[in-house]
Amino acid sequence: MPLGRNRRQRAVDYWPGFVDALSTLLIAIMFILTVFVVGQFILSREISGRDEVLTRLNGQINELTQLLALEKGSNQDLQDSVANLQASLASAEGERTRLQALLSAGTGGQNAAKQQIGTLTQQLDEQKQVSDRALSQVELLNQQIAALRSQIAAVEAALQASEEKDQTSQTKIADLGRRLNVALAARVQELNRYRSDFFGRLREILSDRENIRVVGDRFVFQSEVLFPSGGADLNPDGQTEMAKLAAALLDLAKEIPPEINWVLRVDGHTDNVALSGSGRYRDNWELSSARAISVVKFLIAQGVPADRLVAAGFGEFQPIAPGDTPEARATNRRIELKLTEK
Repeated sequence: MPLGRNRRQRAVDYWPGFVDALSTLLIAIMFILTVFVVGQFILSREISGRDEVLTRLNGQINELTQLLALEKGSNQDLQDSVANLQASLASAEGERTRLQALLSAGTGGQNAAKQQIGTLTQQLDEQKQVSDRALSQVELLNQQIAALRSQIAAVEAALQASEEKDQTSQTKIADLGRRLNVALAARVQELNRYRSDFFGRLREILSDRENIRVVGDRFVFQSEVLFPSGGADLNPDGQTEMAKLAAALLDLAKEIPPEINWVLRVDGHTDNVALSGSGRYRDNWELSSARAISVVKFLIAQGVPADRLVAAGFGEFQPIAPGDTPEARATNRRIELKLTEK
């Protein structure tokens, strides 16, 4: 009988390392995916905000461009008007010169020439006034065009600054993701090391029991070790085993850094045999939950902090052995312990 027991123990010892490595890989992948999703969400919000700013700036540029085109058209019209007025002014100057020459040549038409000169002089003054107003409008339009150009330059500068800010934000997001990946990998490795130490200590302490074993990343107690049939109160043997567990957990808690938010999860499981209605518990849900809570309360009584413990009941819905044979049902009646993060 001892030889058979030693063989089973050696066969089981291969699993913890393999499962620890696999769980580490899965946790790391899940975290990387989470960081990627968060990064994509933040990046999408940044890009969406940038697109809104770009759209608004482009709209302003279009409006300013249209205004500039209108102002340029008005300026051209005024310049044409000024050119026409200047041509008319030159023609009037020529006519006045001709009349003055006629006046100098003879006195017979002096009065008529004077009248004609007075009329031309009045028209010339009016032309000069119109020309002065047109020149003032041209100057005003030139000032407005200069102001519009300044506004366009400011909008282009704001657009360039927005693009540079977006590029800086993307760089910061990439750096944040890299740092989070490094931090997560370190935390996962550290927690896995403490989990391995904890399971190693439990294996040393509880190695004399055949119905206590390691399955994946969990320590599994068969219900018969801890509880009477159909009950949730720890029997004397169960209290002894849980006292060993509490001592190992308290020793480990002294070594785990406070920044690692760890908990010991206690999961209750039953077989698929329905409970009779005359018992204390109405169904396997209540029985599995009551057994997990009983273990948690006993560990708290042994000094384990309550905020480091979690109790959960799964009824018969998470079997590890298929079938309805007595052996399969006995395997499925169990209490599982898992050291994990909150």
